[in-house]
Amino acid sequence: MDKGSTVIDAGVVDFAMSYRKEIMNDQGLCVQVYSKVGETDTEILRFDCFDQTPHYHYGPENHNIRLNMDKTTMGGSSLGWTLINIRQNLPTMVRRAGYEDLANSLDSKPVPQGKLDELDSTARSMARDDRRTVHHMMPELVEGDKIEVGNLKFGLEYRHLPNINDEGMAIHVLSDVAGQEVELLAFDCFQVAPHYHYGPRNQDVRIYWDVTTSGETLAWTLDQFKQGNLPDMIRRAGYPSIADLVDEKLIQEKMPEIEARSWELVALNNKAPANDGKKTKAQLIQELEALREQVAAL
Repeated sequence: MDKGSTVIDAGVVDFAMSYRKEIMNDQGLCVQVYSKVGETDTEILRFDCFDQTPHYHYGPENHNIRLNMDKTTMGGSSLGWTLINIRQNLPTMVRRAGYEDLANSLDSKPVPQGKLDELDSTARSMARDDRRTVHHMMPELVEGDKIEVGNLKFGLEYRHLPNINDEGMAIHVLSDVAGQEVELLAFDCFQVAPHYHYGPRNQDVRIYWDVTTSGETLAWTLDQFKQGNLPDMIRRAGYPSIADLVDEKLIQEKMPEIEARSWELVALNNKAPANDGKKTKAQLIQELEALREQVAAL
């Protein structure tokens, strides 16, 4: 990959950084160690300090040995682990990457502490300030379509996105966080690119449905609520204290209302032209859902 645009000249090596937010289901700071090998600016080490799958590379342009960071045992964040190892183990890691002469240079003349402090400060600022988050404004949510269920609210909205030629039903799962209404989960059951978000305002893990295996995405979403998976999904989104207070019994009591209104919004926004005799997509989906329930009851 390209060299990060934020570069710290640390003598025999450069530290290059870029915040990677183009990965749909992950994001995080990339820290690269560069040095001249002959006349070529060469990537010696790369640390991908991602939220979900943090990992690092020995010699990306040489052996390219990729190893995962263990989030359970690293004792903190992947970025913190990276910065500690750059401070304590840089020559050893460079040697393993296959650059013996560079490792010997770092042994005899280590990176100055001031440069390591600059790396630490810059990296932490970028990781904090450059995060990708999504703030769904819910412009098409109709008054009354925000259903309160204990410590949660379900915002039901049919979204039209002409700029990307897509549309579909969206369910926003909301709660109070420090006095503000925050979106914990978002399910965008779009016709072209359906996907859902864990923690849109937090980690924003975005997962695109494989409709071949999931089936109709609104039905799949409603099934997660009915099957009791909502607390675990909220925990994964980064809100464990809210998940612990979810009233599962109340959710099940409210599900008929949430489900009926969701399908109603789909139907209202997918009306067929008058007198063409064809059923709408929403009608066909509802019929399919009814048949599925009948089969399940057999």
